Amino acid sequence: MYRYDEFDASFVNQRTEQFKDQVRRRMAGELSEDEFKPLRLMNGLYLQLHAYMLRVAIPYGTLNGRQMRKLAHIARTYDKGYGHFTTRQNIQFNWPKLEDTPKILEELAEVEMHAIQTSGNCIRNVTADHFAGAAADEIADPRPYAEILRQWSSLHPEFSFLPRKFKIAITGAPNDRAAVQVHDIGLQLTRNEAGEIGFEVFVGGGLGRTPMIGRKVRDFLPEEDLLAYSEAILRVYNRYGRRDNKYKARIKILVHETGLEDLKADIEGEFEKIRYGVLRLPDEEVRRIEAYFAPPPLEVGSDISAKVEVRRETDAAFAQFLAHNLNPHRVPGYTSVTLSMKPIGGIPGDASDAQMDVIADLAERYGQDEIRISHEQNVILPHVKLDDLPALFDQLVTADIAEGNAGLITDIIACPGMDYCALATARSIPVAQRISERFGTAERQAEIGELKIKISGCINACGHHHVGHIGILGLEKKGEEFYQVTLGGSANENASIGEIVGRGFSSEEVVDAIETLVDTYLGLRSGKHETFLDAYRRVGEAPFKEALYGAA
Repeated sequence: MYRYDEFDASFVNQRTEQFKDQVRRRMAGELSEDEFKPLRLMNGLYLQLHAYMLRVAIPYGTLNGRQMRKLAHIARTYDKGYGHFTTRQNIQFNWPKLEDTPKILEELAEVEMHAIQTSGNCIRNVTADHFAGAAADEIADPRPYAEILRQWSSLHPEFSFLPRKFKIAITGAPNDRAAVQVHDIGLQLTRNEAGEIGFEVFVGGGLGRTPMIGRKVRDFLPEEDLLAYSEAILRVYNRYGRRDNKYKARIKILVHETGLEDLKADIEGEFEKIRYGVLRLPDEEVRRIEAYFAPPPLEVGSDISAKVEVRRETDAAFAQFLAHNLNPHRVPGYTSVTLSMKPIGGIPGDASDAQMDVIADLAERYGQDEIRISHEQNVILPHVKLDDLPALFDQLVTADIAEGNAGLITDIIACPGMDYCALATARSIPVAQRISERFGTAERQAEIGELKIKISGCINACGHHHVGHIGILGLEKKGEEFYQVTLGGSANENASIGEIVGRGFSSEEVVDAIETLVDTYLGLRSGKHETFLDAYRRVGEAPFKEALYGAA
């Protein structure tokens, strides 16, 4: 994985020293909160409902055991003993004291981590497929390109004060696990007929108040043009993006109001001016960055492990874990393992300091010292030997992170909601917990199969509810919490925005409403292998709407 060079280390240390002085001035009363706000946001520090929140970047979701152990230490020393993994592959600490934040940043710098550009109207953390570098279906590892984009976008002088925040995602496999079509720029690695690496490019995706699927602007962008084309998109957005209304400031609105063809012509025109200049990627530089991500030396083994098969026959929980939490690896004899941060009745995405320490230990012992964070708020060990699965599972059970529910109805994405967030209009966490408990038995989850529920506590959609097979949006209505339900959303290569089915439900009603939807699906699916999303796309909303609200 990528290691800081001299520039990185100097850059992060200078920013940390600068922020230390800004915090000192704020605490001394030399800066007002209004003056301090833009400074703290540039360093990932938010002021939420009850306390400050620090958002730490995990670039393209990749870290190692030493870094995870440092996150555990920060949770234990400066917070309340836990952290929260987000849909941007970051981690949030919800209770740091202002005076401690410079020390936290200093400690993060010791392990090559920081909180820069995790907030503000700039290019945020570049996200990637959480199985990158390991997946059997991968065309190429997207992380070297994500790292190149990170270096280009860090404190980019032209794009540090954009009309609005800007998010880039990249996937290296045809099966999109990075939700690239709901990002401002989405990059899909591909090969042309000559076998050369390039990118399909999507622009203008995004959720929030006005959810939109990105529009394709390039079928094939050559590898060497990645930065120049990205810069062209950002220049056009920076020039024409609206600054008079923050609700209409994202690039998706520019695409919508300008029209795809006109905007595409602007991008291509800007691209032609700069494509042969300093941003053209030399092959040797791409290969240099690529070398940082060289796969670990893995000994080719058998696709079947006798140890695993014996245990599978006698341990139902282990069998369920195998069925749902493994992803095919490119090297026979290995697999990628999802560690569910969604225990039944738990808070989606939360990890205690003790669990983070265990994950660090397991990564070093069983996972080639590599860890990934998924945008679905889970943790992945990307390179695990099949023969090690029984021993790994036993330790996961002890740490309460052995739930075999990846991709199932209890693998819920949820934002922190009104329990923490100053922007939220309703709570997300209690709804997620109650749904998890309602459907938590292994038998019930197996019967339902793949079903992605995503919950947001406000219209900003940090819980990605628009692209949930079932999406839940919390709203305030006359002083009470109500929940609007959407159906048919998806964030994969066949991305779609969910449709609102009708009036919202109270906090007391919403879990029963979800059960009604699930029972309706089970009654109309064409076989046990037809997923909720496939069934919904086949029959439409009518039977679900009738089940919820009665005949018209």
